[in-house]
Amino acid sequence: MRCVIVTGMSGAGKSTALKMLEDVGYFCVDNLPVQLIPKMADLLRVPGSELNKAALGVDIRSGQSLDELAEVLEELDGAGMKYEILFLESSDNVLIKRYKETRRFHPLAGNDSRVDEGIQKERERILFLKKKADYLIDTSHMLTRELKRELNKIFVQNKEYKNLYISVLSFGFKYGIPPDADLVFDVRFLPNPYYIEELRPHSGNDKQVRDYVMDNKKAEIFLEKMTDLVEFLIPNYVQEGKTQLVVGIGCTGGKHRSVTLANELFEILSKNENYGIRIEHRDIGKDTVTKAR
Repeated sequence: MRCVIVTGMSGAGKSTALKMLEDVGYFCVDNLPVQLIPKMADLLRVPGSELNKAALGVDIRSGQSLDELAEVLEELDGAGMKYEILFLESSDNVLIKRYKETRRFHPLAGNDSRVDEGIQKERERILFLKKKADYLIDTSHMLTRELKRELNKIFVQNKEYKNLYISVLSFGFKYGIPPDADLVFDVRFLPNPYYIEELRPHSGNDKQVRDYVMDNKKAEIFLEKMTDLVEFLIPNYVQEGKTQLVVGIGCTGGKHRSVTLANELFEILSKNENYGIRIEHRDIGKDTVTKAR
């Protein structure tokens, strides 16, 4: 028997999470009235019931009854009912962008308030759920398929999850340092494939560029030291409650050296399945686009 309460910020991906859980056999109910949660929990405990996995979507749309949820959860705790809370988070900037793209109103903003004001009100009202969450996933940098992959790890493969999602991001310094990067590494000290005519049109995703960059003792030592630092920091970030870590690796144009080192770091970190991880090459195609114009 497994009961999951799916909650979090509006626009952070709750609908996607519920759809994914439904696809893997969970009985899903979105926007369930808070007062009915104990009833649903009782159904899960009926001997021989076919209903043994349920996901209940609860969020700010519950209105004033959301304030009763803390008491309902205490009631479940007192009755020995086991449940898990999945909390989906995202940064203010990303949430605002998503609302603008969909042209939807935030539930607490309406027609006469800005989206950012609604987001702030929502954060305050659901903070108690975030503190109580078993799984906290920040979807700020996630694609839909990446969110589904992380949910699959937790609710299908039953793997341990440390509530940290890591983004390894290559970039070009001439296009600016990513404003959301937590760690920034500069690999411009390495020999630049750009000045090798046959390598220039290729990227760090191509074997010949990768081999050129990594066939250098300095690159090997740097990768080892960078990996050691990041692996040291990860559990300490988890302990401090950090849920999103963006590791930026930059070179001049973001096409050769940074892409190569980002790929190498990603391959190493992805072997640890306790954390979610993704890779992004922000500026890999910009030189090509610029020259084409």
